[in-house]
Amino acid sequence: MHAGLPEAPREIGVIVSRYRINGKRVIYILSGLGLFLSLYFLPFGGDALDPAGNSIPLTREGKASLALFLLAAVWWVFEVVPVGITSIAIGVFQVLFGIRSAPDAFRDFMDPSVMFIFGVTVMGLALTKTGLSKRIAYKILSCAGESTGSILLFALVVTAGLSHIMAHTAAAATVFPVLLAIYALYGEGEKRTRFGKALFIGMAYAAGAGSIITLLGSGRAVAGAGLFKEFTGRDIGFYELTKYLFLVGWLMVLMIWGYLMIFLRPEKKVIHGLKGRLKRLSRDLGPLTREEGIVIATASFSIGLLFLQSFVPALRAFDRAALLLLAPLFFFLFEVLTLKDLEDIPWNIILLFSGALSIGFCLWETGAARWLAVNLLSLFRGGQWSLFVLSMAVCVMVMTNFIVNVAALALSLPVALAIAQYLGVAPDVVFYTLLVAAGMPFVLLTGAAPNAVAYEAGQFTPGDFFKHGIPMSILLLVVLGIALFIVWPLLGMPFAPK
Repeated sequence: MHAGLPEAPREIGVIVSRYRINGKRVIYILSGLGLFLSLYFLPFGGDALDPAGNSIPLTREGKASLALFLLAAVWWVFEVVPVGITSIAIGVFQVLFGIRSAPDAFRDFMDPSVMFIFGVTVMGLALTKTGLSKRIAYKILSCAGESTGSILLFALVVTAGLSHIMAHTAAAATVFPVLLAIYALYGEGEKRTRFGKALFIGMAYAAGAGSIITLLGSGRAVAGAGLFKEFTGRDIGFYELTKYLFLVGWLMVLMIWGYLMIFLRPEKKVIHGLKGRLKRLSRDLGPLTREEGIVIATASFSIGLLFLQSFVPALRAFDRAALLLLAPLFFFLFEVLTLKDLEDIPWNIILLFSGALSIGFCLWETGAARWLAVNLLSLFRGGQWSLFVLSMAVCVMVMTNFIVNVAALALSLPVALAIAQYLGVAPDVVFYTLLVAAGMPFVLLTGAAPNAVAYEAGQFTPGDFFKHGIPMSILLLVVLGIALFIVWPLLGMPFAPK
């Protein structure tokens, strides 16, 4: 130490040495803010002319909502802060920059759709905590026998089936340890095999395919239905969504199985002793517990009411969120769940859905979605309606591999519905197509939580996932084409605006 210079306090030196600036994170934060401020303050846009010659102005609020759209996209893609915090920023920026009033901006965070998502999350938590989901998985997989082809098919069926009644992430987390036990009996230790790849990549794919079929499978469907109601004034019922997507989802499950059996055919034809092992695991769970009985009864009651809404006029007066929340209410009244369980709810994800709804409503209510749609309309003018619908599906499929699927849906649906108005395409076609595309990010591990869960098995590399994800995404477009031209018309889906 030089004479006359005081020694720096030791504590400050320790703090400074531990503090590291993440340069990439700072760049992404500033990039999002820079895009927002540039678009907000700099002259941009002008009136757009629709096909009828009507002038569509870009208001100050509309321009600001487009700026916020870019900020949200950058922050969500690169996750500079937790996705739920980006959602809070969406509400804060709307108020501070005069895009929408505080009641409008923050009301979206407690929208009935958000409460429905909360209810779905709590229901999945109850199924997992009581062990009911594991009991269901053991029972069904024990019916598969010992043929590896049948085991793979039943693994996909169980994963997709559980994704009908609980969030697809929870379904994958439930099935994952069961599949690890199955693979342990395959006799190859931790060595990577074609069967191991097929089992776990298939699990990830099937979780997405199954999750599109009901409103319980993912928050994206509920958020999308909330946006659809805001934009069209029509609600998407529990039965209606399943009616149109049941065949699509299960056809995709069969496609996944067929693809895996061709390109990742298991090295062995049978796994000896598997059936007995699964039966022992099932017996080890013991008889059905009181808590499991309560979950079965209350969840069945709530889901039954949701299904009957489409057929019983008296039930249509009730918002579906209230009907679904009956089950979580009983879970806590009968102490199936406790305060500790409530604290374990993934609030970051709940906030994500809130922010997605908020930016979607913002783009629509300020007219920004319509203005942007008119400017993009020239890309599809003179083409077939199916070209527009499938092009939007491809855009969402790409986005959802890089960005959380509910965010991809919220950013694309307002613009797609606005374009559909000018092309004479019914909003139902656009909604269901984008919902299917958003539900199956097959290419990157970051596309959905089940992909990351499957990766934990160590049976495949990100390159393997990417290699098989490209042809699976093409198969998804084929299935969408079948739905657009065969399945949905037969089921009576409107293809022209009413």
